[in-house]
Amino acid sequence: MNLKYSKCLGLAAVLYFTANYSAQQVSDTTSKESAIEEVVVIGYGTQKKSNVTGAIASIKASDIEDIPAGKPEQVLQGRAAGVSVVTNSGQPGSSATVRVRGLTSFGAGGNDPMWVVDGIIVDGIGWLNQSDIESIEVLKDGASSAIYGVSAARGVILVTTKKGKKGALNLAYNGSFGVSEVARKLDLLNAKQYATIINEGFVNDNQAPRFSNPSIFGQGTDWQDTIFNTGDRQSHEISINGGNEKSTYYASFGYFDQTGTVMGDISKYKRLNARLNSTHKVLDFLTIGQTFLYTHQKSQGIGTNELFGGPLSSAINLDPTTPAVVTDWSTVNPANYTNQYIIRDQNGNPYGISPWVNQEMSNPLAYRYTQQGRNGWSDDFVGNVFADLRLAPGLNFKTTLNGKKSYWGSEGFNPKFYLSSTLSNQTFNSLNRTSQTKFEWSFENTLTYQKKLGDHNFNVMIGQGVYRNNIGSGQSVTYTNLPIENWQDAAFYAVDAKNITANAWDTTQTRRASYFGRFIYDYQDRYLLTGTFRRDGSSKFLKYWGNFPSFSLGWNVHKEGFWKDNDIINTFKIRGGYGVLGNDAIDDFMYRSSLVSGSNYPNGEINPSIIIGYSPNTLGNPNLKWEETAQTDIGADIKFLNNFTLGFDYYYKKTTDILRRVAIPGYVGVPTDPFANVGDMENRGMEFELGYKKSWEDFDISLTGNFSTNKNKVLRLEDDVEWREFSSLHSMGTVSRLQVGKSVGTFYGYTYGGVFQNQQQINSYVNANGDMILPNAKPGDFMWNDNNGDGKITEEDRVDIGSSIPKFTYGFTINMNYKSFDFMVFTQGQGGNKILQGLRRLDMLDANYQTSILNRWTGEGSTNDNPRLTRLDPNGNYTKMSSYYLQKGDYMRIKLVQLGYTLPKDTTSKFGANKVRLYVTGENLFTFTKYTGYDPEIAGGNEYGIDRAYYPQARTFLFGANIQF
Repeated sequence: MNLKYSKCLGLAAVLYFTANYSAQQVSDTTSKESAIEEVVVIGYGTQKKSNVTGAIASIKASDIEDIPAGKPEQVLQGRAAGVSVVTNSGQPGSSATVRVRGLTSFGAGGNDPMWVVDGIIVDGIGWLNQSDIESIEVLKDGASSAIYGVSAARGVILVTTKKGKKGALNLAYNGSFGVSEVARKLDLLNAKQYATIINEGFVNDNQAPRFSNPSIFGQGTDWQDTIFNTGDRQSHEISINGGNEKSTYYASFGYFDQTGTVMGDISKYKRLNARLNSTHKVLDFLTIGQTFLYTHQKSQGIGTNELFGGPLSSAINLDPTTPAVVTDWSTVNPANYTNQYIIRDQNGNPYGISPWVNQEMSNPLAYRYTQQGRNGWSDDFVGNVFADLRLAPGLNFKTTLNGKKSYWGSEGFNPKFYLSSTLSNQTFNSLNRTSQTKFEWSFENTLTYQKKLGDHNFNVMIGQGVYRNNIGSGQSVTYTNLPIENWQDAAFYAVDAKNITANAWDTTQTRRASYFGRFIYDYQDRYLLTGTFRRDGSSKFLKYWGNFPSFSLGWNVHKEGFWKDNDIINTFKIRGGYGVLGNDAIDDFMYRSSLVSGSNYPNGEINPSIIIGYSPNTLGNPNLKWEETAQTDIGADIKFLNNFTLGFDYYYKKTTDILRRVAIPGYVGVPTDPFANVGDMENRGMEFELGYKKSWEDFDISLTGNFSTNKNKVLRLEDDVEWREFSSLHSMGTVSRLQVGKSVGTFYGYTYGGVFQNQQQINSYVNANGDMILPNAKPGDFMWNDNNGDGKITEEDRVDIGSSIPKFTYGFTINMNYKSFDFMVFTQGQGGNKILQGLRRLDMLDANYQTSILNRWTGEGSTNDNPRLTRLDPNGNYTKMSSYYLQKGDYMRIKLVQLGYTLPKDTTSKFGANKVRLYVTGENLFTFTKYTGYDPEIAGGNEYGIDRAYYPQARTFLFGANIQF
């Protein structure tokens, strides 16, 4: 994959990671003869790249065709400046968190971008086959996105799938197979170390030690070894395309299968795809066509970033003195193993039960048994039909009907089991099945007129659309007390009616209507102007309508008469724009007061009947309106020294009237706070892209890189409110805040000035009155800082201790081709953020530790960074949220390394193939970071940076083949 920029770079610093960019043909009416010109999708049309005035990142099929298949949104990671893509977890089938130029909202509106696939607005592309993608365009700035109006504030990502091409039938196969492993394990205490540390905690609290002789335990149980395994992954895709002057077609079939590296038998994902796209020129002035995709997905997974139970959290917190399987009864208390529902291995030996660590924690090997037979599934049908009518020269009318029908659900068997005294199900087993359906459709019409008048070029488009979303229903049924003992026999047997629970529901339909238009003008491809306007109406608000304008300007300086051709600066374009966007991603009818069921009451004195009662749930707010984001962008695109490209953008994005729930007094009488437009926020940043491409006779090289910055700041909350709680972590309580003047989710806690080495230091740490600030502290405790200067340590001393939002992200790619060999290295990373490591359950005093605890304070001069061990922790060394738990989140990851070889044509032609390419790939080979957890790439929806036991990304080795006939 090599980088190639257009000679007239018309987008905002767009990087291309491809060896052979497949440009499209556009008639250049300002030239004396036709030329091949790159074009990009801009929403309801395309435009020459050299004349685009907005900030649009574009990725073509050739950029990603050599990347092994996975979740399609992940191909954006590190390949588009200003676009942050963070993998949610290493669990098979896991999606990614995508953010365009930072967070747009900290309220109900969310931050997920708007996805548009072949003109169909969808809520993600996890169901899409990566090999079907022809191009991905990210509309980053307000001027580019405003054509999509009320849903565009979070950024717009346009995905175009492949279409057929004229010519003979072409058959292609792309497949790979490989294995995965966990790239990193935590350094946890072994049994001897654990027993020693636990004893020390007791002794420091003037209590008797628990273990009489820690040395007898040896290494003990490595719980990580019980959950980590080698996973496998395979992908197979077949496509055919062809056609003639009248009709073209493209069809594909895909299969993807992956098992995880954490308890792979209950962590797996499978996807099947089938696609058919076709276009038909019925008459000289009429073209019709369609796109259609069917996808089936099935998954089984464990909790990700889940602190309260699950294999990962249990493996981190369980004590290593407990055996994984009990084979020597002298090492355990037999009284803990008398329950009839204890889970045993195939030899009849019970799985170990910790006497010290319980609550939600359990032996992962036993826990696995309780999760067998649980799975989720989905079936998606996505497609459209269109007709394009040429009414007159330059005048075209296009009508499109889009639709998506989704079915999804889950099934799970819950057996009787006993994992510990605090985690069991000994009453009855149960089988649950849930299924839901949703239908969404839209109908859009556009009228486009193109005209050239001398050196003036005009393109005018007007359009109209209607949209219906969330038309659906669901049902769930649970059978209990089934006459079975394992998940293999689970079925909905005939049981008493009292053992059946069922319910059903209908969803609330969302309606939108839109009118939109765009005007594009250029003079001699030199002076460029684009203006758009969209008027949207949404049923989510009582005040239905909103207006979303934008404009952008561009100047191709190198086309001026005073600009002489030279080999230093080949092309130079300046551009800038402004646009207003909306965000209506909020629940329906929040402008109305609502009721909730559950306030039931008896009717009658003898054998009373139960009356279903309703009570107020929340108050309505008729003044609600969508969030509004205004964005300004200024950029430049330069090609210099014939082989270098440089792109630069500066943006400022301000969101106002953020939709959030507002706290109201309890005496109002509703349990749920109402919504209001209370909050403003800004993002500003810069984006840089640099590329180099050079070819010799047998050798090609391409170097591409991007670097983006983002600074986020909360500007306003409710009137007279300076901060609100944002995130919490088990016994610590609130760990981050929404605070005016700070970034969203800023970590908030105590700071310390080292560790008290002796009593004299404690006595000398006094306030202005000479009173001891920490009179109950002991040597080895943290010296908490009196940040507000009131002479005592209270909650008022908590301060901003770091941001979870990266200050910068980057990506870098090297591509080389030598004769039939090709080689690629892709690196990405981020920095400037903090990660809160919350892996150890602080409310479990006997939970295991990482080996960093061995560097604890053990006496004067031993350390000034880590406190003494104590179980009672009167000074709050371990239980207070403080900078002690924050680590740098900077990392650089060798994301992909690939070596390929293309067989000679005289060899492949012998069995009818046009091309055969074989390759080996390594993914996530190395990660350079100071973070001590599994993985520094931490996502979390609208928040970043809290590690509650993330499922780590796997290191994967693949062998694959690309074959074309």
